[in-house]
Amino acid sequence: MRLQVDTQADALYLRLDDSDIVESQEVAPGVVLDFNGSNEVVGVEMHHLSSRSADLDTSALEFETV
Repeated sequence: MRLQVDTQADALYLRLDDSDIVESQEVAPGVVLDFNGSNEVVGVEMHHLSSRSADLDTSALEFETV
């Protein structure tokens, strides 16, 4: 799993695995899901990241496993 934050593009991309992406679908404004050949979600992209949260600090990401 990889998380990429592009501050210049104001976007976040979460890649769940390395399978080939065969289709992408915008499911909400600025939210795109990537699908593999088995129709599984393998990536999530969010555009306009800074406008989604007033207190967003992309330099301090926190990961939690429960």
